[in-house]
Amino acid sequence: MYAPERQQEILRLARDGGRVDVVSLAEEFQVTAETIRRDLKALDRAGMVRRVHGGAIPIGRLDFEPDLAERETAAADEKDRIAKAALAELPSEGTMILDAGTTVAKMAAALPLEASLTVVTHSLPIAARLADHPGIQLHLIGGRVRHRTRAAVDAWALRAYGEIRADVLFVAANGFSAEHGLTTPDLAEAAVKRAAVAAARRVVLIADSSKHGQEHFARFGDLSDVDLLITDSGLSPEDAVAIERGGTEVVRA
Repeated sequence: MYAPERQQEILRLARDGGRVDVVSLAEEFQVTAETIRRDLKALDRAGMVRRVHGGAIPIGRLDFEPDLAERETAAADEKDRIAKAALAELPSEGTMILDAGTTVAKMAAALPLEASLTVVTHSLPIAARLADHPGIQLHLIGGRVRHRTRAAVDAWALRAYGEIRADVLFVAANGFSAEHGLTTPDLAEAAVKRAAVAAARRVVLIADSSKHGQEHFARFGDLSDVDLLITDSGLSPEDAVAIERGGTEVVRA
């Protein structure tokens, strides 16, 4: 079977099953896992599937939301570089909001011990990471906790964000683009992100390049709402220039 034929069959399987994984496909087509990864990369570039940890999903599934463990292992090296670059944007003895997200969590874990900041977050994993930090005054936003993301949502969280004003927000997104803005699969989570954006004087989006061009069910803002995008070198220079034309500064870590 030629590669284009195999890729068409992979796409059919993804659409029928909602997801495909590398190991099963390698067995199905009697090829190496690396060959399947190249096929998935080609389909991803063509906009037919989105690569996720261990496999891929068809682009049409705007409601798909990987669980926390899966997101933590996806694009790990890129997220580490992004998190490190984000530390340069910390306010000097100021206040910041940390959104729920695995890249934001990596940034929280990397905060230097000498940092002296007020931190507000609705993410339980991030709060747990910072609870013992000697220089952090931590404020945990309450609400209903979503099992998939361990983030607080709904009225309590929205009301709390409506009562504060922070120097900077580090926000995550499942998808971002000039055309479709900032998106995430869940409406309740999108509402909290929107409230956090409104509560900050400066907005920094930290998202790996695989999120660029992705569109999910719930929209929580425009890319123009973002002052700075910190991503990885997988975002092409041409796409970075196009984003900066819209008024958002771009750092490719």
